Formats: sequence, structure tokens, C-alpha cells
Amino acid sequence: MKEVRAMARRRTTRLPNSLTEEQLMIHTPLDQARILEAALLLLNEIGLKELSMRKIAEKLQVKTASLYYHVKDKEELMQLLTDRISSRMVWPETTLSWQEQIYQWAEQFRKVLISHRDAVELFNLTIAKGYERLTQIEKLYQLLVSAGFSDPYVPWIASMLKNYVQGFVAEEAQLNARSRNHHSSYQDMSEQYDLFYRQLPKERFPNMIRLASYTTNTNWENEFHFGLSVLIDGFSTRLTQEKWGNLDSREG
Repeated sequence: MKEVRAMARRRTTRLPNSLTEEQLMIHTPLDQARILEAALLLLNEIGLKELSMRKIAEKLQVKTASLYYHVKDKEELMQLLTDRISSRMVWPETTLSWQEQIYQWAEQFRKVLISHRDAVELFNLTIAKGYERLTQIEKLYQLLVSAGFSDPYVPWIASMLKNYVQGFVAEEAQLNARSRNHHSSYQDMSEQYDLFYRQLPKERFPNMIRLASYTTNTNWENEFHFGLSVLIDGFSTRLTQEKWGNLDSREG
């Protein structure tokens, strides 16, 4: 009886408020959600290439075998991680114009991808199967359908938007990682590249030299929105043509 009461006291003991997020995670019963949170923390620390079930188990202070009851393998883990990341997107208000909704959707997608190391690679290596990730695709499809695009074009436009955001984030993350690896700020690295371009032979690289300051001093926000505006302008023109029946008949 004493042992039962002691066990009950241990279960009801409150954890100190000063515990870190990782310490709280370790004291939480093992389940899929806890494994995914540990995996996301590790992903930011060591990257996708080094992420493994063994390292997740070490972080959680459990045996590796105990993870497989909740997650089948690393492939399923990556699927679940993309679903967890997708769940953190905030969808724009449907009362806005379809153009403004695309702007806000793209900003949100970029935000969640930037917040996790190697997130673009993670999405590229997996197929959308989880409900959260599929829900984001469904909502984007509905946005485009409501805008008036015909069914054959909806998946194409959605794919173009997805590829634009992921490609932009991949380049942004790569350059920022390179500056960290060289223990310098992005501004310092930009100045080094600017100097390199300006020292190229003028007769062979006149445009590289003339445009060096624009090439190396990227304003990420302006460039991101410029690219989006070009895409949206193109989609708007396409939509107008479609409504007036001016599309090339060969595309039927």
C-alpha cells in the first residue's frame, strides 16, 4: 500500500516552471507528437542529412526501438514533419481578392519554410499524404477555382506558386547559411562578392560589373514580392483570356 501511495505522489508531482522546453519534452509520455517536436528541434540543430531515429531517441532519452511503435521509419517521419510544418500556416481571409490571398499565402508558406532548417528539401523529398499538408493544397486549389481558373490550369498554377516560394526560400537559406559558415554577416559577404565582380575583365563581363551592386545586395522582401507580382500579373492576363475565350485552341 505504501508503494502505491508513493507512486501516486510521484505521478501528481508538478514539474518546476523553470524547466526548459527540452526538459519538459523529456518528462512528457512518449507519443508521436513528442517524437515530432524532438525531430523538429534536431532538424534545426543538425539538418535533415544528419537527422536519424537514433539521434531523436537520444534527445528524448529513450531506446530507439520505442520510437518505431509511433513512427514506422525515417520516410514516414519526414512525411509527418511536413504535415506538422504545414499545420502552422495561417490561411488568408477569403474576403480578400484572389490576388491578395495569393500574396498572403506565399508569405505564410515562406515564413514556415524559413523557420525550419532544410524544410524545402524535406518537402521536395516527400509526397503530400498527411491531412494538414493536403488541406493547404485543397485550400489553394479552392482559391484558384473561386478566382475563375478552369480545372486543367488549377494544379499547374498551384505548382508554379509552390515552386516559386520553395525555390526562393532555398536560395535565401543557402546564402544565409554560407554567411554563417564563413562567420560573417550577409552584408559582409555581399561586399566581398561585389568586389569580386568589379574586378572581372570589363570587356568580357560588362553587365556583371555594371549590375554587381544589384546582384549582391539583395532586398529579399522586395525581390520576393516582385517575383510574385510577375506571376500574378501573368495569371490575371491568362484568366482574362480564358474568360473571353482567347486561349490558343491547341491547348484545348
